[in-house]
Amino acid sequence: MSMTMTQKIIAAHCGRENVRVGEIVMASTDMVLANDITAPIAIRELKNYGFGQVFDREKIALVMDHFTPCKDIKSAEQCAETRRFTVEQNIRHFYDSGEAGIEHALLPEKGLVGSGDLIVGADSHTCTYGALGAFSTGMGSTDIAFSMATGKTWLKIPSALLFILKNKPGKWVCGKDIILHIIGMLGTDGARYKSMEFCGDGLKQLSMDDRFTIANMTIEAGAKNGILETDNQTVEYEKPHRNTIPCKVSVSEAYESIYEIDLSTLRPVVAKPHSPANICYADELEDIKINQVVIGSCTNGRLSDLVTAAEILRERHVHRHCRTIIIPATQKIYLDALRLGLIETFIEAGCVVSTPTCGPCLGGHMGVLAKGERAISTTNRNFIGRMGHPESEVFLASPAVAAAAAIAGKIVPPDNI
Repeated sequence: MSMTMTQKIIAAHCGRENVRVGEIVMASTDMVLANDITAPIAIRELKNYGFGQVFDREKIALVMDHFTPCKDIKSAEQCAETRRFTVEQNIRHFYDSGEAGIEHALLPEKGLVGSGDLIVGADSHTCTYGALGAFSTGMGSTDIAFSMATGKTWLKIPSALLFILKNKPGKWVCGKDIILHIIGMLGTDGARYKSMEFCGDGLKQLSMDDRFTIANMTIEAGAKNGILETDNQTVEYEKPHRNTIPCKVSVSEAYESIYEIDLSTLRPVVAKPHSPANICYADELEDIKINQVVIGSCTNGRLSDLVTAAEILRERHVHRHCRTIIIPATQKIYLDALRLGLIETFIEAGCVVSTPTCGPCLGGHMGVLAKGERAISTTNRNFIGRMGHPESEVFLASPAVAAAAAIAGKIVPPDNI
């Protein structure tokens, strides 16, 4: 029986040779994830249902990243509750201020997730780990409580869409442009409860950071998960991070629809308010003045993203009316950026450099928008009120486009700087 990459992984975690689309199964989990917003809810549910112990203290990751360092009393109480739980349960993989980072950049960096794994997390962008050839998906905190207690989760087997990436993208085109282009093509519900799977010779032209970005935003098309075919680049990435041999996950023929994407034809893309599917090219926008730029998040806060931003910002200064916030996604990325001189470049350009946090992405802290303000951000959502006041606006773009906007004070293609 022919199966997709996703279906193969789920079948293996059910102890079965095959599974069928639409079938509901119970599968074993390799990693269960929650953060400072979602973990307390799961912890309370565990206690409400009388579970005394987690199933495996080595297979649960709790990351304090959304409101840390804590912005107010409520967020401090959330983190305190999670800290108490980690001590009670002796959770090994607990990451707090000083060690933490944005969860979906941190877990791959720590080698906690990898190809062939089945991962569930109480955060919608858990789908990021599909870049490594894993099945990973977000769930509600109650479902996560069940997984923490039992090491299992129920799943409805999704059908799948296959995206064949072809040719080499141009200089300023990256993973963000590719996935925004695809979301614009499908719409925000075009892949609802389906697996978005990626392969093709164009994949070899993309860095692992690009691949993480693509997998990260598949949820914005409504997908259950995103997954990329594993290749030598995946294997090389995993070698220093994990002790296990990477599982080679490859495509078959069991796809609902197949799309070919010629990467050489793409230009830098911008998603206009208030949907990631409301796309256009950066060179099609005129006089869209920007009050704030955010370069960071689980989507585009990795080292190559900061390198790209620094290339544009170096020996320039941000527009006097455009505050610019740079957020390395993990402490390691922050340190690597410091050693490369990128932090100095950002500060000299007039940027604010923040400790790793999700803060502004969800309008939490470190960059909340006021009424009437407009931001361009490398984050993943631009819904009404997403980054602050419901009468503010958010445009989504790559680090290159965001950095160019920081200089110009308006949205322009990177080549125009």
